[in-house]
Order: sequence, then C-alpha cells, then structure tokens
Amino acid sequence: MRNHTDKAGAISTKAEGSGREELSNKEQINQAQINEVIEIQAVAEPTRKRRGEAAEAAFLARATHLGFSVCLPWGDSDRYDSVVTLGHGFLRVQVKSATRYAETRYRVKTAGASGVPYTAAEIDFFVAYIVPEDIWYIIPIQAIGRRKGIRFYPHTRRPSRAQFEKYREAWCLLACDPKARGWKDIPAVCRCKDLPVRCVACPNR
Repeated sequence: MRNHTDKAGAISTKAEGSGREELSNKEQINQAQINEVIEIQAVAEPTRKRRGEAAEAAFLARATHLGFSVCLPWGDSDRYDSVVTLGHGFLRVQVKSATRYAETRYRVKTAGASGVPYTAAEIDFFVAYIVPEDIWYIIPIQAIGRRKGIRFYPHTRRPSRAQFEKYREAWCLLACDPKARGWKDIPAVCRCKDLPVRCVACPNR
C-alpha cells in the first residue's frame, strides 16, 4: 500500500511539474506577444507624390510605436497629413522628407504644392524626416514663420547652422503641455519622461 502511495505521489509531482512548465511556456509566449513591435515598411517610387506617401507611412509607424494615437483625414484636401494625440489635445501635423544631401545640408520644403507656406491656422507642427540619416525633426509651426523651405545640418558644429537642431527627435513636443516647451523651445526639465526617446535639448539626454 505504501508503494502505491509513493508511486501516486511521484506521478502527481511529475504532473504538477509538467503543468508549471506548460504555464511558464504560455507566459513566455504572452510576454513575447506583448513585446512584439509592429513595423511598417515604407517604400516609394522616385516621384514626389510617392515619396510624400512613404514619409507619411514612416511617421505613422514611428509615432504609434512611441505610443501616440494617430488619425488620418479623409482625402487630401486639408493642409495637414495627420492628427496626433498623447493626452494633451489633438495636434495637426504636416510631414515632409528629404533624401538628397548636398552642400553639407538637407533641404525640406515648408510650403504646399502651390508654393504657399504653411501657417499656424492650418497646422500645429511641421515634421521633417531626413531619410538617409533616419532623423526626425518635430518643429512647431511658429518656429518656421513664413519660410518656404528650411535647411538641416545634422553634422554641423557651427551654431549659426544649428537653428533647428534643438527640434531633432523632439517627439516630446507632441506629448507635453505647451507651457512645458521651455523658453525658445529649450526645456529646463524633461518634457515627457514617459517617452522612450529624448530630444537633443533634453537635460536628461
């Protein structure tokens, strides 16, 4: 009788161990699913329209990966490409990209097809994607003014050419209250500690 009990106990222990192992495997699978990152690959033909669509797709992928909710307008009649939010209201965003590096800089148009510059009445932020460098510039429209184009010098050491460098990877500007932007858009403290990326001007960088 004792032998039968010991054998049953051994079988029970083995079954419990197998159950725990199965549960552990399920937990690992669930954790892997949680950590899985969804990526959007944006490839475009060498036309202005296609490059613009690819830049918008790349922005959608990057913004959603960082936790933003992104809304796309129906059609293309509006001057903005998307609307984003992360708890501080809805912000209209216009996305442009640059692929050509010439004379130590990249140039991005800040005007529409008609040549009219974007205004604060139409968009809240201008986003420039430097494709070869995989760099994003998140710029309040007020900082652009009436310019029809702006230049980026990501490798410069000259302060006179670094006017827009403080906006490099400044996703925090889309996630914070306008009062937290800082004097001349340079923050005294980190604008959004919850974001996994830090802007060039962040004190915590």
